[in-house]
Amino acid sequence: MSRKTFLDAVSRTNDSGQFVFGTGTSIVCRELMDKVGVFFPDAHLDAAKMAELAIAGHTVLGFDVVMPLFSVCHEAAAMGCNVSWGGPDSMPESGKPVFQDIDDLNIPSDFLNRPGCQVPLKAISLLRSRLGDASAVCGKVFGSWTQAYHYFGVENFLINTLDDPDKTHRILDTLMPVTVQFAQAQIDAGADCILLADHATSDLCSPDAYREFLLPRHRQLAELIKAPVILHICGNTADRVAMIADTHLDCFHWDTKTGSPQKVRELAGQRLSLMGGISNTMLLNGKPEDISAAAEAAKGDCDIVGPECAIPLLTPLANLQSIVC
Repeated sequence: MSRKTFLDAVSRTNDSGQFVFGTGTSIVCRELMDKVGVFFPDAHLDAAKMAELAIAGHTVLGFDVVMPLFSVCHEAAAMGCNVSWGGPDSMPESGKPVFQDIDDLNIPSDFLNRPGCQVPLKAISLLRSRLGDASAVCGKVFGSWTQAYHYFGVENFLINTLDDPDKTHRILDTLMPVTVQFAQAQIDAGADCILLADHATSDLCSPDAYREFLLPRHRQLAELIKAPVILHICGNTADRVAMIADTHLDCFHWDTKTGSPQKVRELAGQRLSLMGGISNTMLLNGKPEDISAAAEAAKGDCDIVGPECAIPLLTPLANLQSIVC
């Protein structure tokens, strides 16, 4: 009953005695593609192939959850960005910004029917029907802060947060429906929970900026997304974990740059579920026994043990398989 155990761990109600393993970000490395026989870019563009590669997170890696959106570009593609979908040795990129100013910002009326959304929605439906209770199915959406990077450019958007905060608020509010609608469509397709990714690490977003721009919207998303929500932020988040715990989101998928599992638990308090604990550097360069030891050490403070973020494509498959211990 991995599905129930995983969802109980997300809500910090897991009293089964079973440790839970998984991630809400990409588990795909080149060796996993070779083993399954499904490769990028096909796994971003073909629902059946996307589902086939995603299910390997459970059948090959032993995780209690699968998540089929391997890139950061699905909303961007549906919003009109010229996405380069990469290949077996490269991740997709969203291309040049498509909007110059807030007056240019337009959400297509057929947003959810475009391939960028339809492919993962169909993949989630396939996974739900195939897995039953054997594994949870996690969807993934991006918050309006991260979406604005794609649509306006990182530098231009961040300059606006300082020069024109009112405009920044309007951009973020305008983009909120993209996050909510895509999340609900994934839930309707069969997702048990949603990973909410928002790239608001300390080098791009100060604590004051998180408090002003992101905290209220993350609180809104905790209410508006009608399924358990796992927030993922890359980088060092030590200065905002306490604020994240105050959003009422269910779980925080954290980067080891924030500190040890023990430190993050101290920062988060006892209500917020924690996912992660295994650094990508260790996954890429360590040995299987190192990974197993790190996973064992993380069990006491992490509700769900797994990679800290989307794994590097050159990660050895044996290292990934060593997380489940």
